[in-house]
Amino acid sequence: MTITTTRRALFALTAIAGLGFGAAGAQAQSSDEFYKGKTVRIVVGYGPGGGYDIYARMIAPYIGKALGTNVVVENQPGAGGITALNRIATGQPDGLSFMLVNGLGAALAQLTEQVGVRYDLGKLSHLGTVSASPWVWLVSANSPFKTPQDVLNNKKRFMWSSSGPIDGLSDGAAFTCAALELDCSIVLGYPGSNEAALAVAKDEMDMIYVSDTSANNYVKAGQNRALATMGRVKSRFFPQVPTIFEAVKVSPEGAALFDFHSTAENLGRILVAPPNMAPERLAHLQKAIETALRDPVLVAEGERTQRYVDFIDAEQTRKATVSVVSDIDPAFKKKMIAIIASAEKK
Repeated sequence: MTITTTRRALFALTAIAGLGFGAAGAQAQSSDEFYKGKTVRIVVGYGPGGGYDIYARMIAPYIGKALGTNVVVENQPGAGGITALNRIATGQPDGLSFMLVNGLGAALAQLTEQVGVRYDLGKLSHLGTVSASPWVWLVSANSPFKTPQDVLNNKKRFMWSSSGPIDGLSDGAAFTCAALELDCSIVLGYPGSNEAALAVAKDEMDMIYVSDTSANNYVKAGQNRALATMGRVKSRFFPQVPTIFEAVKVSPEGAALFDFHSTAENLGRILVAPPNMAPERLAHLQKAIETALRDPVLVAEGERTQRYVDFIDAEQTRKATVSVVSDIDPAFKKKMIAIIASAEKK
């Protein structure tokens, strides 16, 4: 009697396990089928032609290949990417829309409680990091300022071009002005780094703080010149250009500002989707994106065009993001808010 009961129980468990395996297989198949014939959007929070737009258009075909679908890039400029990220944060979690985000700008906008921020960067669905790079201080090609020390020796008010209140460009300028005690005005409203850098090239603005990948294009075009890399590590594009710590004497307070900003900059270009995606669909999308961004052909294309792809997986990206937006000293956070608010008022 005991043996019969045990056999029946074992048979039942085996049947249930088989059903579970079949269900899992059906779910996996459903994700493949779900994406076939559909169009997926990569949202960019800036206008066409800038660094994020170029990166998105470069990776889109590879992601489309990995998903077995068509992938298009959709530009949604506004408030330095905040507007588009708000839409992603409240969008349908169906895996058909995700965003290439300036991790630095998005994190600082949240930390400094910018008006209009309705997302929590740590709670979005993380898909991975495309790349991370140092940021660079640029002037026009014919600027009278040849070094950062030249700028410090001048007592004029310096005009910095930017897009939104927290977009990498504006907050980088704000931190630089605070760390070096410069008199600055930060001008918002340019659709993206492309237009902001052109304004500097035309001498409508004095300076811009921009990622080194974008800076490389502007310098190669002959429209801008690099003064310094804004951290402790040199840019691979500008090995001859000093870091800000090599170029000038930085106070301990200034060093703390530059170091924190560099840590946030290391979030890089991250891919995020709406929160609360179905776990299986999210895993499928994460795997496809990892396959795409590790594709040797894409990596080679990035090296050839100097738009490097240095992929970091979804979980590492999520952990890094949470560490920046959650593990910050309250007193330092208050200081950051004051720096950025002060810059906006000038």
